[in-house]
Amino acid sequence: MKHKLLVITGPTATGKTRLAARVAAELDGEVISADSRQVYRGMDIGSGKDLSDYSVDGHVVPYHLIDIMDPGQEYNVYAFQRDFLDAFKIICAENKQPVLCGGTGLYIESAISKYRLIKVPENKPLRKILAKMDMNMLIQRLKSMKILHNITDISDRDRLVRAIEIAEYEKIHHEERMDYPDFESKVFAIRFDREVLRARITQRLQQRLDEGMIKEVEQLLNSGLKPEQLLFYGLEYRYVTLFLTGRIGFDEMFQQLNTAIHQFAKRQMTWFRRMERKGTEIIWIDGSLSIHDQSRQLFRNI
Repeated sequence: MKHKLLVITGPTATGKTRLAARVAAELDGEVISADSRQVYRGMDIGSGKDLSDYSVDGHVVPYHLIDIMDPGQEYNVYAFQRDFLDAFKIICAENKQPVLCGGTGLYIESAISKYRLIKVPENKPLRKILAKMDMNMLIQRLKSMKILHNITDISDRDRLVRAIEIAEYEKIHHEERMDYPDFESKVFAIRFDREVLRARITQRLQQRLDEGMIKEVEQLLNSGLKPEQLLFYGLEYRYVTLFLTGRIGFDEMFQQLNTAIHQFAKRQMTWFRRMERKGTEIIWIDGSLSIHDQSRQLFRNI
């Protein structure tokens, strides 16, 4: 039996979770999160879990891939594909409708591509060679091997070494087919006019701060996480950590974080446009519509 995967994505602060939960409720479905940070326990406000959105008309819509890891543990696209497939198969086995929701474009694309990344083992001989190189030499080596889409690969030495290790491995081992079930994907994305989205992002940031985002980061630091670790858990955790460690003031934190989130939203749109150029059809939903009209527009295009 061929199943259909409904995908609801879009830039940050567009209301993806709310729409996905509504659609899942109407179709007797379950939501699979495609967010690289919502997998972590204790990272609720900064990652925008918005768990209250899963309550629809007195019914809590089941969700997957949220709160499955402890902070400090590594989670990547390879692990996401594995967990996505497990969740997808469980949902379909129960004759429910899977709805994939999130703004991590790499995760979305990896789920619908039906390919998996290779699990790359540690290459100790290569690491000994790389240990003798400075950061500039490592960056040049990586640039000679691949086009850099993710600047975090070159912002930290350990990440840089790992990226080179993966690139070297992929020279020999190419992407492989995973045992994917037979399904079709229908991709929807929510969009707003640019200025409206900018206002929504700023408003959402203020709301998160009012809800206790700074206290959440304090608790993560008190739990044993190092500031250096939190710097790589997304923009909110990075800038709040800089504030809590005294490197920037509150006003500076707010302004820099606000600007960074706006820039992130633009990068998300660039990713979605790139998916379209590569052949993925994305049906765009007007975010200014009511949640009822958004879901009706979606259903008309299934």
